[in-house]
Amino acid sequence: MTAPLNPPPPPHDDSAHQVWQTPPAGAPVASAYPEDGPGMKTEAREAAVITLVVTVAGALLGLLWLWLTPHVPLVGEVSGRTWTVYLKDSEGEQAIGVDGTFTLLALAFGAVSGLAAFLWRRRGGVPLVVALALGGLLGSVLAWRLGVWLGPTSDVIAHARAVGKGVTFQAPLRLGAKAALLSWPFAAVLVHLGLTALFGPRDPEPQQPGERPDPFSPAR
Repeated sequence: MTAPLNPPPPPHDDSAHQVWQTPPAGAPVASAYPEDGPGMKTEAREAAVITLVVTVAGALLGLLWLWLTPHVPLVGEVSGRTWTVYLKDSEGEQAIGVDGTFTLLALAFGAVSGLAAFLWRRRGGVPLVVALALGGLLGSVLAWRLGVWLGPTSDVIAHARAVGKGVTFQAPLRLGAKAALLSWPFAAVLVHLGLTALFGPRDPEPQQPGERPDPFSPAR
């Protein structure tokens, strides 16, 4: 009579011997997700600073627009007591150049402000983008109104009387295409988003529980 065969022992299970320990009080707890950056209060404060700085920079845009824009020549004629003011060069393109100069300068200011905001805070964020757009729009309006205020008087009849009949004088600054006011915020947001997409920090991919990091994976 043969002895009964002993069944093989069950596989060793370490799950029953695993001990889950709670970290001591005060010890930092590792998070499974990366930090989301500064809090909303900090982001709102930074956005307010950017809005203010970009808006104030509109004064420089207004001065450059006043300095670089082509002058529109006017001439005054008098018939009896009635003054008539007309363009000296009716076929000139100076009026178009006024809008074009403002648009080009606003695009340049937008590109610089978008680059500066990215270099200051590379993580970006919705408040920062909103601040660039709002500040660019307010800066454009400030530049427009400042250029008109510092430029030649808008009372062309009084100006014609002051300089005399047949004397050429400059027309007041006028922004014919109000869409140029959107050039600054458009360029600022576009440049900032492009730089953030290309060179901004990347969030690490979520790691599955129990998965070991691949040492050969490229760092983000």
